Amino acid sequence: MRAMNTVTIAVICCVAALIVGAAVSGFICFRQGIAYRQKQAESIMGSAEKEAERLMADAEKDAEAKKKNALVEAKDEIYKLRSDAEKEIKDRRNEITRQERRIQQKEETLDKKNDNLERKEEVLQNKIKNADEKLREVETIKKSQMDILERISEFTKDQAKEYIINLLDSDLVHEKAVKIASYDQQIKDECDEKARSYISLAIAKCAAEQVSEATVSVVALPNDEMKGRIIGREGRNIRTFETLTGVDLIIDDTPEAITLSCFDHVRREVARIALEKLIADGRIHPTRIEEMVDKARREVEYRIKQEGERAVLETNVHGINHELVKLIGRLRFRTSYRQNVLNHSIEVAQLSGMLASELGVDANLARRAGLLHDIGKALTAEIEGSHVQIGVDVCRKYKESNEVIHAIEAHHNDVEPKTVIACIVQAADAISAARPGARSENYENYIKRLQKLEEICTSYEGVEKCYAVQAGREVRVMVCPEVVNDEKMVIVARDIAKQIENEMDYPGQIKVNMIRESRAVDYAK
Repeated sequence: MRAMNTVTIAVICCVAALIVGAAVSGFICFRQGIAYRQKQAESIMGSAEKEAERLMADAEKDAEAKKKNALVEAKDEIYKLRSDAEKEIKDRRNEITRQERRIQQKEETLDKKNDNLERKEEVLQNKIKNADEKLREVETIKKSQMDILERISEFTKDQAKEYIINLLDSDLVHEKAVKIASYDQQIKDECDEKARSYISLAIAKCAAEQVSEATVSVVALPNDEMKGRIIGREGRNIRTFETLTGVDLIIDDTPEAITLSCFDHVRREVARIALEKLIADGRIHPTRIEEMVDKARREVEYRIKQEGERAVLETNVHGINHELVKLIGRLRFRTSYRQNVLNHSIEVAQLSGMLASELGVDANLARRAGLLHDIGKALTAEIEGSHVQIGVDVCRKYKESNEVIHAIEAHHNDVEPKTVIACIVQAADAISAARPGARSENYENYIKRLQKLEEICTSYEGVEKCYAVQAGREVRVMVCPEVVNDEKMVIVARDIAKQIENEMDYPGQIKVNMIRESRAVDYAK
């Protein structure tokens, strides 16, 4: 046991000796590594310091070289700027010298001119002095001659002047009167002759057929049983038809016929076509009525477009807005005193073109104004106001020229005609309406309408006189200033207009023109 302990201790001691030896060897190696690393670091630091010193030296050399180059460049730039400045100063001095020389030459020239003017002024003053002396001599001679003339004629200067003027005045008045009368008669003869020639030529070239239309249309029926089918059960068919078309159906004892009554010719035409289609089809009920009315309306619209295009081509008027063309076509279904307005407008356009050609003015513009002069009548059933004002507003909306608009506005003297075209359209309108057979209102009815108009106006208190003018389109009422004052005039005019609207039937509108005039008369005794 003791021997085992001794061996163990010996082993432990050996192991410890080995460990201590290894540790000592490692420490020695560690010390040697540290020394080597320190020596290597010192070597590297020495090399870095030397490199830094070398770089510093190189930088100083470069900076010195750049400094020298900058100084050289700065000196060159300064030299260049100095040279340029000296050159510019030299040029300016030369320019100033030239200007001074030019100014000096001008001063010398002005001095010479001034001397010449002074000499001329002296000569002119001498001439004026001589002229004044001669004028005084002439005045003296003239005065002596006038004294001699006054003694011989026994008239003073003023008396002689007045006598001569009176003598000339009487002779000139007579000659002027003779010349004026001669020229006046010559102009009247020429105007009458030319007017007759132009109007007769225009009427001879224009011959249009007129269709006399009433406010009713008659539709033929195949048999009287069809009337009951058109009326329908409890009247539903006829109510639907009248509601959709706006036309009154008159079903009376007339055999095999139904009358359509409406003031609007377009609606009446739509109703006529729709009713004829229903009769031909045989199926009559509200749904079928609605379909046929729509078809008839489209057919009439297409016909309106065709009529407008026909009128435009027939009158050779181009460039009209397509909406205006449709309105022109609507005039085909409008009458005025049973004269078809579309045919009347075509007539006026043709007459206006012929008159304009004879007078040497723009015939195209005259035809355009003549064709559009009654365009407002196509909308009188839809828009309130006179057809003149409606036509002016519509043409202004579609950018017609001012000459055409003025001709429309002046063709019934609503405004004073200011252009030749306006006067031509006015004359052509009167010619077309006055042609025998054009309008069917007889003379007796026309006179009765004017008399009724004047009777209404004269029935009011304070009305002194009353005149219906412009074919009954205007009534001029003259009132007593003592009875009707300015404020009451407005009330009386309004009352007259209301009574005319309630008691009379007339086309378009009637202008009530109240006139009040106060006069003061005295006599000097």
